[in-house]
Amino acid sequence: MPDALITRQEEFEQLCTHIRAAGKVAFDTEFVSEHSYLPELCLLQFATAERSVAVDPFQIKNLDPWWEIMADEETEIIVHGGQAEVKFCITQFDRAPRRLFDIQIAEAFRCRSYPLSYVNILQRVLGKKIHGKETRTDWRRRPLLARQIQYAIEDVSYVLPVEANQSSHLTRLGRLEWARAECQRMVDDLMSERRKPAWLRLPGLHRLNRRELAVAREIYEWREAEARSRNKPARVILRDDLILELAQRQPGTTTEALATRDMERDRHRRYLDDLVDVILRAREIPDADLPQRIHVDRQDNSQDDHVIGKLLGLALANRCSEMELAQSILATSADLRELVRWSLGGRDRAEIPRLMIGWRAEVCGELLTDVLDGKISIRVADPQSDHPLVFETRPAPGA
Repeated sequence: MPDALITRQEEFEQLCTHIRAAGKVAFDTEFVSEHSYLPELCLLQFATAERSVAVDPFQIKNLDPWWEIMADEETEIIVHGGQAEVKFCITQFDRAPRRLFDIQIAEAFRCRSYPLSYVNILQRVLGKKIHGKETRTDWRRRPLLARQIQYAIEDVSYVLPVEANQSSHLTRLGRLEWARAECQRMVDDLMSERRKPAWLRLPGLHRLNRRELAVAREIYEWREAEARSRNKPARVILRDDLILELAQRQPGTTTEALATRDMERDRHRRYLDDLVDVILRAREIPDADLPQRIHVDRQDNSQDDHVIGKLLGLALANRCSEMELAQSILATSADLRELVRWSLGGRDRAEIPRLMIGWRAEVCGELLTDVLDGKISIRVADPQSDHPLVFETRPAPGA
């Protein structure tokens, strides 16, 4: 088992050469995120058709040969729930994977459950049972035990057979390109998130005026710099809700800052002087340089939108049941309300709803717009069925 752990740079580069030649590789990571500013990469696992190995990033100082492979157009990278792996590629190499296939996403196009764990997917696709016993491992500790390495490698050992099974089945269903498109959307969303100013992800910003937004932005940037310099999770330095509270109260002295609930805690007291300085500087920012208000589409709170959205949800659930397709990957409640507003607004807006684009439009676009247009009636056909509703085209007036 120790031979399955690569700790030398030369061996790692030979592995990368092998992966390039193979053209397809299963990939997973073990990491710890509770104690550091960024998640700490502790282990990388790879499996091709010929070999399965783990790589110790504490010993391999240059991982760029792998990130280059992950971001190229020649090698297909197969993952399970691969958001973390994509983020590592983006943060470590500043590029995104070009050919990534996620078996968790793919399974959503073959069953009505999403997301499924790796254990459940193996059972469902291969009839294989595994029993993970290292889920609470501190992957930072060295040396790694043989059973830990075995557990980690098991996370990739069956990924390629699962992908082969899924791809064959999805090809017969005509859904393989749907799954590939959804995998690419996941990657694109993570890249878009990286390009967006990070402070705009703070919850509740729409409640703040322009001056308060400036204060929140400056406190956020201070917190990130402090967390980065101390290599601590940002939330340990200052919680998100306290950033918004301080932005609204804008204390000008440490005494005023202490009047904010939870700021009296020792871990926050040490930063009071710095926070007050940040707030006072933000209060001096010229009006012309203040951030614009964060606008929330208030139509999203329309009771009509919610009611019609629920009706569309029934149609969607029935369609997904008929097709053995996971509704949770197809649409959210917000997607349905977006479709309602677009439809009621004349359907001529430049931004087309997500449900009217790509594979989603193929699955449900016509059905949902026909329901909105009153072209379809709904009735219960078989209450005992998995899809008890029947959607019937209504005859045209005068027909």
